[in-house]
Amino acid sequence: MNRRARLNRLRVLRYALPRRMIEKATRARLAGDWRGACAAAWFDVGPELDAVPAEVEGDLRHLAPDLLRWHVPRIGDSGISSYRMLVLARYGDIALYVRTPPGDEAPQRLRLCLGAEPLGERVGGWVPLRGEDWTGLRHLWDARRSGELLARRFGGDRAPFLRPDGTPLGEDELPGRCPGHDDPVAHTEWVTRLHERGQEHLETAYRCLGLDRLGGEPDPGDMGNLLHLMREPALDLYAFARALREAHARGAERVLFSMSWADVAVTLDGMRVEYAPSGASVELPSVPQHLWHRMPDLELLRTGLVTPEELHPLVRDALCPARPPADGPVGPPVPEPPAPVTIRCQGEDHEIAVRDGRLVTPHSPEELQRERALRAFGGTSVACLAVLDAWTTGEGKLPAKLREIRLDLFRRVHAGDTESVLALLDAGFDPHVRDAQRRTLLHHVHRVDHRMLLPRLLAAGLDVNAEDGAGRTPLMPAVGDHGSPDVVRALLEAGARVDVADHLGNTLSVLIRGRDDLGFLAERLPRDEGRADR
Repeated sequence: MNRRARLNRLRVLRYALPRRMIEKATRARLAGDWRGACAAAWFDVGPELDAVPAEVEGDLRHLAPDLLRWHVPRIGDSGISSYRMLVLARYGDIALYVRTPPGDEAPQRLRLCLGAEPLGERVGGWVPLRGEDWTGLRHLWDARRSGELLARRFGGDRAPFLRPDGTPLGEDELPGRCPGHDDPVAHTEWVTRLHERGQEHLETAYRCLGLDRLGGEPDPGDMGNLLHLMREPALDLYAFARALREAHARGAERVLFSMSWADVAVTLDGMRVEYAPSGASVELPSVPQHLWHRMPDLELLRTGLVTPEELHPLVRDALCPARPPADGPVGPPVPEPPAPVTIRCQGEDHEIAVRDGRLVTPHSPEELQRERALRAFGGTSVACLAVLDAWTTGEGKLPAKLREIRLDLFRRVHAGDTESVLALLDAGFDPHVRDAQRRTLLHHVHRVDHRMLLPRLLAAGLDVNAEDGAGRTPLMPAVGDHGSPDVVRALLEAGARVDVADHLGNTLSVLIRGRDDLGFLAERLPRDEGRADR
């Protein structure tokens, strides 16, 4: 896994699964309240689960929705991969399954469903729903089986590159040649090191994995495509080969891997690799990402970027079975108020801090007003004023540390972590900050619990009709990015206008297309078509 992928996983650990959420979901699960556990882990539960058979009820009591959220496929910084259906268990002709968000910018909530699998469905009428079979991966969601992670994933009593207590192995403790298939953990370490040495070692890894004996010898063109696929940094070569061998043993002729950049089909006879057409995930057996993707937690532990105590408690115990009990809380670190930042201004070091609901500088309000007047007449203003303006408008350059402080807040909003956002505001964070796309917190309110955050933002004076850099008001992403009907109603009640258009000419009449839950809004829209080519 490359450095960028490791940093992305760190963001997942830090933002997408806050420790408070894991602790709340665990308490509810241990108390026998599976619905409370789902609510704490930001799951929606379908009405079909109001009354379920005893067999389903038994699985629900041991469902660890926070653990499932930990393992769910992700894309980008920390977002959940959209348009997926994860089948957890089957009971005759019905299945217990989870649906991921209906769009990359949609609220990061998961939906637990029971019923016939919606094979062939297209989300919004056009995006194919990609299915993954997790019925053999209970250790990713069933608390009774979470301890099977090492044996199921790596086939041994320790994780690759780690000792049983979770500390990294030294260089001299790793294999210096191909150890063969009798030791799957050492074999994983060997082929991973070949992978990391570069493309010239991939053919050696291919033969060490035994793939040349599985699908026959590919012709030169197919071999080139296969080696290109094997270059994928997120690929666990040993797990990839095992998935192909298991598919071959089941009699499959062709399998699908949903990469971050494309769906890729592998034909086992001759190891032909090709891009899969849209909708192929319905026709081909899709290999769950967990079975071939490098395990991000292992990569972070191996490189020392996190300690086992920063992992999900169930993952910590499964990956590090010999580790003594923790002497403190286990889970991602909790948010802390941002520290002051020092910049050069007028030849001096000035401290800028986020507190008292604003960005504070050493300059008095009168001095800043004079500097703004001077700038209006073409003069040069102080550096602190430029920073203040960039902070509140989203335009201009911020010092790196302030950019990270701003990103920290908006990443928590994107993840849906309402409690952490409110805690930061309570600690004095400025609610008027805008992100790099000039979006206010109101532009993101559909991602969080608006019942808690929206009144706070309106009371602070945020404009419900403020435009971002693309000319979009907060109501527009709430409609276009799958915000709930409740948040749309709340924005309308707060005075959101409906006669709006962004800089490309897209109106609410365009953004509402494909949504059948916003009839109350459709009745209020002006009769216009906006852009049809959004």
